[in-house]
Amino acid sequence: MNLKHYLNIIIISLLWVSCSGQSNEKSFAESPKKVVEIKEELPIVVGAARTESYLKLLENKKIGVVANHTSMINETHLVDSLVSLGIKVTKVFSPEHGFRGKADAGEKVNSDIDSKTGLPIVSLYGKNKKPTAEQFGDLDIIIFDIQDVGARFYTYISTMHYVMETCAETNKQLIVLDRPNPNGHYIDGPILDPAFKSFVGMHPVPIVHGMTVGEYAQMINGEKWLANKATCDLTVIKAEHYDHNRFYELPIKPSPNLPNMSSIYLYPSLCLFEGTPISIGRGTEKPFQIMGHPLIKSDAYSFTPKSMDGAKKPKLKDQKCFGYDLEYFGAEYLKGKGGINLFWLTETYKNFPNKEKFFTRMFQLLSGTDKLQQQIETGKTEDEIKASWKDGLAKYSIIRKKYLLYKDFE
Repeated sequence: MNLKHYLNIIIISLLWVSCSGQSNEKSFAESPKKVVEIKEELPIVVGAARTESYLKLLENKKIGVVANHTSMINETHLVDSLVSLGIKVTKVFSPEHGFRGKADAGEKVNSDIDSKTGLPIVSLYGKNKKPTAEQFGDLDIIIFDIQDVGARFYTYISTMHYVMETCAETNKQLIVLDRPNPNGHYIDGPILDPAFKSFVGMHPVPIVHGMTVGEYAQMINGEKWLANKATCDLTVIKAEHYDHNRFYELPIKPSPNLPNMSSIYLYPSLCLFEGTPISIGRGTEKPFQIMGHPLIKSDAYSFTPKSMDGAKKPKLKDQKCFGYDLEYFGAEYLKGKGGINLFWLTETYKNFPNKEKFFTRMFQLLSGTDKLQQQIETGKTEDEIKASWKDGLAKYSIIRKKYLLYKDFE
């Protein structure tokens, strides 16, 4: 970290302490607690790259592939690989952000034709979140291969749920090509209350669930979370040389507003701000690494969200926002600590001038409960709030362990 960034951290700390009057408590941009040393280990091989483990299952079958731009085998897309190997890929299904990963969060994704292969692309976002029985009717096997980031509100696992549901209803086999979870080294957050179930949170799990998509699919099946308590015919092709103690550097950004590992580590903490007036950098070069608002009193950092690919209508578009650059805390603080940072949220609420307009309904859907908002509004500290999660996390941990495919974190 260079001198400029050290100075920025010091300025943030001093400014926040001065406005909050808490000179002996931790600052808004607290220094890293520890640095995790990564030992030399065998390279991780994602499930999609283990073609010898699943090609025989696909022979003489009509295949549908649920995929996006992250469905890569080194430099080759999974769909291109299957087609070149003579596999009968019939159609492609695309989730939020589309097959090429360029659509905005929440933007309707239309069905299309893939220009490279000529295959039809069926959107699984917008009004067609769940594939229909007709869309699966001419298929024998469905493959799911999408890079997840390990947060409950990252909607690829919701798409997987609906794919599993239609597979169960149509007696189709689902093959999940597993990939590591970059936030798979911890669990944290409140357990979702079913009263707040939505596409950004479908299951009673914490915000950071600590599972790969393959493990998560097994849990959906095993806990009977599909409609009518059904289960689908599921096969998981594991990733090699991965376990939950390893930090996995994604080779490609999983969505337009998660451009690097810092944003991915910060995502579970900063996404909660999506349910508030605060911008977390959509429409800038640092999405999910900065935060700010025109009404925040800060000279530490400023930015102005603009319309761009992946953020055509960003929050606070063309308005100058004042706030904080948290980029280096994603790579150092959160990766080392392994937990959701609530201090940024509680302190921003405490110092925001229009408290009655701070929380929206989306905040409750993202947090999966109305309790977190209530706790913040009544002045609970980060430590007090996290203490209220312990029992739920302990019960979830027992359930989670039943479905792990890899060595658990220590």
